[in-house]
Amino acid sequence: MTLSEIAPATTGIDPGPGWADEVRALARRRNAVVLAHNYQLPAIQDVADFTGDSLALSRIAAQSEASTIVFCGVHFMAETAKILAPDKTVLIPDANAGCSLADSIDADQLRAWKAEHPGAVVVSYVNTTAAVKAETDICCTSSNAVEVVESIPVDREVLFLPDQFLGAHVRRITGRENMHVWAGECHVHAGISGPSLTATVESHPGADLYIHPECGCATSALYLAGAGAVPADRVKILSTGGMLDAARTSTATSVLVATEIGMLHQLRKAAPQIDFQAVNERASCRYMKMITPEKLLRSLRDGTDEVHVDPELAARGRKAVQRMIEIGKPGGGE
Repeated sequence: MTLSEIAPATTGIDPGPGWADEVRALARRRNAVVLAHNYQLPAIQDVADFTGDSLALSRIAAQSEASTIVFCGVHFMAETAKILAPDKTVLIPDANAGCSLADSIDADQLRAWKAEHPGAVVVSYVNTTAAVKAETDICCTSSNAVEVVESIPVDREVLFLPDQFLGAHVRRITGRENMHVWAGECHVHAGISGPSLTATVESHPGADLYIHPECGCATSALYLAGAGAVPADRVKILSTGGMLDAARTSTATSVLVATEIGMLHQLRKAAPQIDFQAVNERASCRYMKMITPEKLLRSLRDGTDEVHVDPELAARGRKAVQRMIEIGKPGGGE
C-alpha cells in the first residue's frame, strides 16, 4: 500500500518521498515532540517520537522538555495534553478530528445528571472533553476503571460516563448496584458486535481474543468463554496498552483483536511472530484517519491548529486526572 493510498492529499501539500525526514527536521526547528495515538495511520505512527494511548501520551507531553506538542489523535486527547501541560503549545494537525464517544455527553448534560443524583461521585473516562473533566470527581482509564470505582465508599452512588460498554464491564466486575452508567458509545467499538465476533472465532479456531472493554462484543466474548466455545484463559479484556503488554509475553500463534484496526500496526511490531487479525476489518475511525502526512507537515510548518483550554476548566479537570493517578497507576490507558 502506497502513502498516497493511505493518506490522500487534502491540504495541497504533497508529502513526497522525503516527508518523514522533513517532519523530523521541522520538529527540531520548532522544538516540538510528535505524539501519535495507536489508532493513527501506520505512516503517522512510524514518524512519531512516541506512540501510545491518549493518557500515556499526555503524560509524556507534560514531562517532555519540548516547548511544542504535536498531538496526532482526536481533539479531546490534545485537550488532555494541554490540561497536563498548560505552559506548552499544543497543536493538532486537524482540529476537526472529533470523537463520537467524547461527544456523547457535554457539560450541561452532566450537570443535569448530577442534579438528579446529589452526592454521587462522578467517574469520567479520559475519553471526554475538558469541560466534562471539569465537572468530574475522578477520571479513569479502561485499565483502572475497576480500581477507581472500588476506591469509592460502597454507600456512595456512582455516575459513570460516558461509555456504556466499559461501564457495564466495571459493574459486572465490581457488582456495584448503586452505579449509574451513561448511555454513550464509541461508534467504532460499538460496531464490533457479538455476531461478528462469533463468526470470526469460528473461522480462527485456536486463536486468543484481545477485546477492548469499549466493544459491543465484550459480553459476547465472556459468554463464549463461559459456554466453552473458547477457553476462558484465551479471552482477555484489555486496554490498548494492556494488549501490547500481553502480546510481548504471549506464546499464542494467532490472536483476534477487537478494537480500532490501527492497533494492529503496533501489535505486529511488538510481536511479529503472532498472526494478529481484526475481529472486524471495517472498524476504522474516520476521525483518527483525518490526521494525514500532509496535515502533520502543515501543522509543523504553520503552527496549525493550536489547542486552547480555558485555564479555570483546565485546573478543575487536572484535579480529576490527578485523583485518578493518586488512586493507582493508570496502567495501559484507554
